[in-house]
Amino acid sequence: SSAAPWWLATTACSPPPLSSASLPDRLAFLLLSPCPQRALLAALDLLFLLAALALSLRARLHHHYRARQDHHEQEPLLAKPARYRGRGLRHRIALGASSALAAASLLLLALAFLLLPARGDGEDGGDWAALQRAFLAAHLLAHLAAAGTVAAEKAGAAPARAHPPHLRAFWLATALLAALFSGSAAARFVASEPVLPDDPIAFAGLVLSLPLLYFAVDGSSGLAESAAATSTTEEEPSGASEAATSYATASWLSLATFSWINPLITKGYRAALGAQDVPQVAGHPVITALLRSFWPQFLLTAALGVAHLSVMYIGPSLVDRFVQFVRRGGDMTDGLRLVGILLAGKAAETLASHHYEFQGQKLGMRIHAALLAVVYRKSLRLSTGARRAHGAGTIVNYMEVDAEEVSNVTHELHNLWLMPLQIAVALALLYTHLGPSVLTAVAAIAVVTVVVALANRRNMEYQFKFLGKRDERMKAITELLNYMRVIKLQAWEETFGSKISELREAELGWLAKSMYFMCANTIVLWSGPLAMTVLVFGTCVLTGVKLDAGKVFTATAFFRMLDGPMQSFPEAIAAVTQATVSLGRLDRYLLDAELADTTVEHVLDTDTGPDRVVVEVHDGMFAWDVRGKKESAKEETVLKGINMKVRKGELAAVVGMVGSGKSSLLSCIMGEMDKVSGKVRVCGSTAYVAQTAWIQNGTIQENILFGQPVDAERYKEVTRSCCLQKDLEMMEFGDQTEIGERGINLSGGQKQRIQLARAVYQNCDVYLLDDVFSAVDAHTGSYIFKECLRGMLKGKTILLVTHQVDFLHNVDNIFVMKDGMIAQSGKFDELLEAGSGFSALVAAHDSSMELVEHNRQVEKTEHSQPAVVRIPSLRSRSIGKGEKVIVAPEIEAATSKIIQEEERESGQVSWRVYKLYMTEAWGWWGVVGIFGLSLVWQASDMASDYWLSYETSGVIPFNPSLFIGVYVAIAGVSMVLQVIKTFLETVMGLQTAQIFFRKMFDSILHAPMSFFDTTPSGRILSRASSDQTTIDVVLAFFVGLTISMYISVLSTIVVTCQVAWPSVIAVIPLLLLNIWYRNRYLATSRELTRLEGVTKAPVIDHFTETVVGATTIRCFKKENEFFQENLERINSSLRMYFHNYAANEWLGFRLELIGTLVLSITAFLMISLPSNFIKKEFVGMSLSYGLSLNSLVYFAISISCMLENDMVAVERVNQFSTLPSEAAWRKEDHLPPNWPTHGDIDISDLKVRYRPNTPLILKGINVSIRGGEKIGVVGRTGSGKSTLIQALFRLVEPAEGKMIIDGVDLCALGLHDLRSRFGIIPQEPVLFEGTIRSNIDPVGQYSDAEIWLALERCQLKDVVASKAEKLDALVADSGENWSVGQRQLLCLGRVILKQNQILFMDEATASVDSQTDATIQKITREQFSSCTIISIAHRIPTVMDCDRVLVLDAGLVKEFDAPSRLLEQPESLFGAMVQEYADRS
Repeated sequence: SSAAPWWLATTACSPPPLSSASLPDRLAFLLLSPCPQRALLAALDLLFLLAALALSLRARLHHHYRARQDHHEQEPLLAKPARYRGRGLRHRIALGASSALAAASLLLLALAFLLLPARGDGEDGGDWAALQRAFLAAHLLAHLAAAGTVAAEKAGAAPARAHPPHLRAFWLATALLAALFSGSAAARFVASEPVLPDDPIAFAGLVLSLPLLYFAVDGSSGLAESAAATSTTEEEPSGASEAATSYATASWLSLATFSWINPLITKGYRAALGAQDVPQVAGHPVITALLRSFWPQFLLTAALGVAHLSVMYIGPSLVDRFVQFVRRGGDMTDGLRLVGILLAGKAAETLASHHYEFQGQKLGMRIHAALLAVVYRKSLRLSTGARRAHGAGTIVNYMEVDAEEVSNVTHELHNLWLMPLQIAVALALLYTHLGPSVLTAVAAIAVVTVVVALANRRNMEYQFKFLGKRDERMKAITELLNYMRVIKLQAWEETFGSKISELREAELGWLAKSMYFMCANTIVLWSGPLAMTVLVFGTCVLTGVKLDAGKVFTATAFFRMLDGPMQSFPEAIAAVTQATVSLGRLDRYLLDAELADTTVEHVLDTDTGPDRVVVEVHDGMFAWDVRGKKESAKEETVLKGINMKVRKGELAAVVGMVGSGKSSLLSCIMGEMDKVSGKVRVCGSTAYVAQTAWIQNGTIQENILFGQPVDAERYKEVTRSCCLQKDLEMMEFGDQTEIGERGINLSGGQKQRIQLARAVYQNCDVYLLDDVFSAVDAHTGSYIFKECLRGMLKGKTILLVTHQVDFLHNVDNIFVMKDGMIAQSGKFDELLEAGSGFSALVAAHDSSMELVEHNRQVEKTEHSQPAVVRIPSLRSRSIGKGEKVIVAPEIEAATSKIIQEEERESGQVSWRVYKLYMTEAWGWWGVVGIFGLSLVWQASDMASDYWLSYETSGVIPFNPSLFIGVYVAIAGVSMVLQVIKTFLETVMGLQTAQIFFRKMFDSILHAPMSFFDTTPSGRILSRASSDQTTIDVVLAFFVGLTISMYISVLSTIVVTCQVAWPSVIAVIPLLLLNIWYRNRYLATSRELTRLEGVTKAPVIDHFTETVVGATTIRCFKKENEFFQENLERINSSLRMYFHNYAANEWLGFRLELIGTLVLSITAFLMISLPSNFIKKEFVGMSLSYGLSLNSLVYFAISISCMLENDMVAVERVNQFSTLPSEAAWRKEDHLPPNWPTHGDIDISDLKVRYRPNTPLILKGINVSIRGGEKIGVVGRTGSGKSTLIQALFRLVEPAEGKMIIDGVDLCALGLHDLRSRFGIIPQEPVLFEGTIRSNIDPVGQYSDAEIWLALERCQLKDVVASKAEKLDALVADSGENWSVGQRQLLCLGRVILKQNQILFMDEATASVDSQTDATIQKITREQFSSCTIISIAHRIPTVMDCDRVLVLDAGLVKEFDAPSRLLEQPESLFGAMVQEYADRS
């Protein structure tokens, strides 16, 4: 080697004099000599140290100043900011590299002091030693400072997203100088003049600084993503912006030129930027979290994939050797060795491929579980607005569909890199056989890949639209099921049905487009191998490569193997694109606004004096986040200037008109609203009883205990004080009676009291009760007030929202709400003296009581004691309404379960189901057509191989042009047949899917009310979402595919065995073994699939229940218990899935081994049988087919099993397509157009039971009502009041008796003819998502003017007119953005608009204050003066001005007369009720 330049090798520290060295030499000395290089690096280290010191001092001073500023404002007991505990991988590497460099410097410094001489050889040596020590000391300090800076990044309350600029500059410069050191060292090594030990160390330094170079350029600390990942499971900042990340999605050019920030700069130029305008910088938080959690399993699957790849091409490589062996003959041991290699290679391939599949699915399952859990946990934290924006139906879809899409794709991801690798290996091996001609195959592969990628891109758009429409449809179906009772009472099934049908049509439109693109993909893929064969053989012929059977069939065997990867690659792309859509949806959901923990300050210590303030709101201003998405936050300020204090042990009441913000006040104390400003403080635990009861599906006892252990004494006391003992005695199974979904088999009063008992049993410190008396009668209300609020809860702090003015004398403090503000507060007498709003409320109540008082004076002299009323044991309450139609037509009376176990067909999916699916659209012609096409297509496919075999057999002279011409013609025919077949299957599949949906949906719409009472909505929803999706997407493809696969398997076996016919003897027992395995597998798998379906519904049911009751769950701080319950349900569902998949691989492994045996036996016979037994020309073709036999058999059987498992979806959907229907909606012999004209009602001997074999609820009612009369219906809870109305509307068909109105028997009418002629204001005021217009007039038959008039009459005109959108003002899901009172008034508006002759009011004024109640009474009197009104009421004043009062007791009419007359009767039940109502204040 040549000598190095002097400046490269010298360790001198001062440059030579100017005279002896040129300028370039001096420059080279300064940059490339060891001593100046070290001086340069030491200077850089010192510069960094100074910068770090200055910045650290500045931060410390700033912090000290801020601390002094904030000191006087700081509250004691403020929650400390949670420290971020996770640590990202990148952060760990950065910290590790910095620490390693510091440690290395320390070690070298120690060695320098020990080994380097104090003064070296001459002056230069001394300089070199001193500089080395100084340089290493500086380096040590600098890297210690860098490591400290990195460690400090995660020490703050929020982790740093990026490394500080000074650190990045230091790392960048260090890496560049390390590269310079290494370059110089390398040059010295080449010249054999190394400086030891420095030069080897320089290379190690470069290696350590490379990761730091990457982090310096990238800038991200890795903590932000980690925090985002944690936040998906831990805590998300409530204002998480949804803006798209422009940086993450920018192109290379855009990144290089910084164009990606253009939109932000433009936006900032036009208007002031808000925090929500700045895009996020995290990528996919969900994907980051998953990769961090599951990377070891991901790597294991990848390793198995590589193992599979390494053995899969052993078989095809042997074809040529076999052909030569059979043609030329050879030693038997050589032949046996070939057979042995073939057998071992195929067996190893089988083992690797199945473990690859299994590990991939196992990983997918774990990811699925993680996603289900995180979606569930998020649902407990969503802000109210965000929950509305997504809607319960969509959130269920995130859980059911999107989580599954993402978990399924984890396996497909490997195909994205394995497939190109497989193709590359195959082409390399083929190159050794056919030479450069193979390269033309690359062109075919490229075209196929590009076409498929473009089609998939377009397909992704369609998928996105399809998913969006499916969400809308699911949301609409969820709403329909939730409010089925109201929809049936109003005869609106067709209106809602047509809306859902339109959504379904749109959904199907997008699905069809997507499916046609997928068809095109399939065609391109199937044609790929054919096109490759044509191209490669064509090129061979043109370039004069000699083709023989060995080469030809080695090539076809390879192309056949490429079939798999070329198919799986676009499938993987499709799955990844679909999963990307789902990931985006999950990201958006998981990053959506959450309730801020800081809204309410919770203080836990409550052991303080009696005068301690327990609930305090100071200068509070609160808003509802209307649509959830923060950046478009149409914040609707509801409460302003709220100042309130409630002391320990006080009972405070909140009163006010409808819509004045009473319920919102409780929400702000629970932290459910957005706090705009102010302070909220609550000491101790809270309990909440909602205005609309939230009851879980379970026994009454489970509902009351709510996760607490049983304390028999306390439990008994609670049920007594909440007046539940009588109800429980009346129920056959007492508190073990199971409650239907959403408390369907309980009356409103029972639900409310169970809710109250649940709250009381929890023994909390602060009770927030929202209108608990609205649904109970006067006597029960007084009892609860006395025994519960003033009894068991004595000493507790209670905030009671109420409309019952009677109780206000007995409360400690009253807050009067008006227009979202506390207008007045104080004791009852103080407020009365002050006048204004409160006295108006009291006056309204007093006027309604005057009549009661007046009538009472008469009888008070005669009876001092109210009559005691005995309620006979009414055992039938425990059974609840309705009959479980499908499960068992005759349920014995003695069953406490109203919700039956879900029915699950067992045994084989019957041929009837297959026939039903296959012939639904085009009858038997469709089946025959698809079968015929598949046969012809398979024949054309095989014809091409026979032609190859014949031409290369050497029997006839080889004619190149004829050979290629015929081959191309056959291939063309094959492709055309493939196109026709695929499109035919798709069209048929889509039509069938639509027919099934229509049948199921019509059947559900026509089902009687009893079906909905006993069927959890989760069961119906899972059929409408996942089962229907299976029919829509999966079955449309699989049926045709299964038929094709079986035909392929049979033809392959024939071709494989034709060479050596004795192999048939071995094949037959193996085929029988095959069938035996399949049947064993199917028996287990089918049941596991069914069980999976059955265990999946409880996950959805529990989830839906949680979404509805989130407020209650949060208030009781039960999030963890519910989360655990959810985990248990997820585990039981995934347990089935896991074992089902394991069974799948069990079968596959055995089937593939059998295929391998068939091939090996055939190969053995080929080499061992005498030559007159063997058709030598077919050896290559036979082996080429046989190699694909094992995977083909497995694929065919697994697809047929999958098909059988997916046919369960048809079975389940079909179950709900044949539900018993209620009576016809319309009948031909039309009614008089304006019936009923008078409104005369005659009921004779009416008997009603909810189901066969259950006791009667109404036991023979006889009532005659004249047209225009106002009838009040009263009675204790469970006396049959609501049942009477249900019977008149025929929601329950009478068992005996007649109901005649204006001479027409109700049972002879069509249900819509009947129900549309009655007006009803139901007990629960129900609004649907949409607008005011779509709510008051869903059918759309009235003009705007008529609607405004109706709104004016129901006192809502001003409220609606004040909204910007007027009649198009938004109504959220369940009408959540309107108060319960306003909803009730809107329901009244519906009735005013319809102007029916007969009006039913079922507790219509339960949720409004006395003043609004009086208004409603006044409106009904004015608007319906000539109508017959039947009103069920709990408030006695409501019925005092009725013409007659009907008193029901235990299903019988006890009294029916004018109220004044009833009060005069000594033993009157009605008199007793009036007495209780009047006495309770």
